Amino acid sequence: MAETDINALFKVPTGPIAAVKTGISVGTLEQRLLQAFPREDACSWDRTGLLVGNPGQEVTGVVVALDPTISILEKAHELGANVVLTHHPAFIAPVDNFMPETVQGAKPGAIINYALSHGINLMNFHTACDVSREALAILPAMLRLNTQYVLDPLPGHADKGFGMVCSSGDDPVSLEHLAARCVSVFGSVPRVWGNPKTLLKTVVTCGGSATDMVGLCLENSIDCLICGEVKYHPALEAHESGLTIIELGHDVSERPLCALLATEALNAGLPDSSVMVVDQSNNWYTPESIRQ
Repeated sequence: MAETDINALFKVPTGPIAAVKTGISVGTLEQRLLQAFPREDACSWDRTGLLVGNPGQEVTGVVVALDPTISILEKAHELGANVVLTHHPAFIAPVDNFMPETVQGAKPGAIINYALSHGINLMNFHTACDVSREALAILPAMLRLNTQYVLDPLPGHADKGFGMVCSSGDDPVSLEHLAARCVSVFGSVPRVWGNPKTLLKTVVTCGGSATDMVGLCLENSIDCLICGEVKYHPALEAHESGLTIIELGHDVSERPLCALLATEALNAGLPDSSVMVVDQSNNWYTPESIRQ
């Protein structure tokens, strides 16, 4: 498997953008991104591609974020960008209504209401991105782990799927050391299950919710699962069964995918000045992180 150049991946615009004539339509941008993240790779329950908007519009700017919140849409409108490109979709279950935020709060229907009333196109790639070769390689590269194979590959695609099995190198690494490496890389404290002195040879990385990975990790004698989150009782059972787990936080584990989305938007032919990644790392905090 080709090694992902993480340094190159994160050289994407994070400063203010300028609304420009890109010569690329919203529909063309969607089709070019679907070449990187095919719709057929996504989970059957997921929503992929352009969910809200007009494919015939010309792209004036793209704001990239993990979640399409109303504050992100307001930022895009303020900058003159008419595309919000996110990892998570604005909705998965059918929306009950499309009334504004002042009526129902910041629910999916209010997000769609704002997007339509302000001419903003909402586009996401979610699980189609999760299973891509590029996305699978990001966490291992950031944590200096050696990739081996995909734990739960897509049918007919051994190099796409969920969960990347990795090795720690020639010498096993302790859970304590690997958890500390996660703190250093992500700047936040994970939840760790297991004896800190446990030596790890095989590690599975999986962004976002990884409850479904637990059984596969146990079946394949994996030493450690690094992921966004696992539901409490499955995590407890896994811990009791000998699997160590490092929960980074759902959003923490997936924020690096914003850089991948921005990179693919640039690869689609958009100029640097029309793409901006917005940081959503301040949505929540722990008291310890702000103690003076």
